[in-house]
Amino acid sequence: MSCWLLKSEPDAFSWEDLVARGAAGEPWTGVRNHSAKLNLMAMRCGDQAFFYHSQSDKAIVGVAEVIREAYPDPTDPRGVFVCTDLKALAALKSPFTLAQAKTDPELQAMSLVTSFRLSVQPVTEAEWRHILAISDLVKVFAE
Repeated sequence: MSCWLLKSEPDAFSWEDLVARGAAGEPWTGVRNHSAKLNLMAMRCGDQAFFYHSQSDKAIVGVAEVIREAYPDPTDPRGVFVCTDLKALAALKSPFTLAQAKTDPELQAMSLVTSFRLSVQPVTEAEWRHILAISDLVKVFAE
């Protein structure tokens, strides 16, 4: 399993919106960056992703699962970009903020800290486990 971080502006599409979609999930459309596109194309069914509220909250608020691999993004009239489908798995008990990530020595190399503008980012296994542990979700996602 690979791990990811996906950013969304909560006023456009929030964690609560993804939760409301239930098991059917939601297409992750609208990505218009080629690096982010490559990350979407690398996602596989069963991969998990942190759901990050950008702009106002600047925090990881939940964990989602990839339920459909990359396919042409129906919102892209040029047919260049792709999307994946996601479903909500679990909310964090309290948001894990960008400010926390920036001050955590374990996360200094994390894309969230070093490439904070990229909307779809890889997360290493160590970063993933560290954030889950801090968020009291490690038991939920134990193998």
